[in-house]
Amino acid sequence: MRTTLTSLVSGTLFGAGLALGGMTDPARVRGFLDIFGDWDPTLAFVMGGAVIVMAIAWRIVPRLAEPIFVGEFHLPTKSDLTPRLMGGAALFGIGWGIAGLCPGPGIAALVIEPASAAIFVVAMLAGMAVVRLAEGTYS
Repeated sequence: MRTTLTSLVSGTLFGAGLALGGMTDPARVRGFLDIFGDWDPTLAFVMGGAVIVMAIAWRIVPRLAEPIFVGEFHLPTKSDLTPRLMGGAALFGIGWGIAGLCPGPGIAALVIEPASAAIFVVAMLAGMAVVRLAEGTYS
């Protein structure tokens, strides 16, 4: 129950931060990506704030004996760059540039503009299903 509540509060806070930062507005995101046109630097500050928070967290986590809400840390163990990872990153960037949304802001946008965000979220879920089917990882 405690981890469920923590997850709910964390997700709500994350979604509110995305909405306040303008990350749920596809026009703002595309304006940020348009570096040779009418560039909107607003999201650079949002991303910079996120980088600062994570830099602090990555310095603190190794010093903790255990996490507050679960029994052990679940940190990444891989650091290699594979063609699959590079291809996925490229597809993510292309999709972000075209739609002006990525998964977190897309889901948060369901609260603000349900009709247009739903199209993105359904397409995103369909793409995830196609990849899983192609890789044979659906169970």
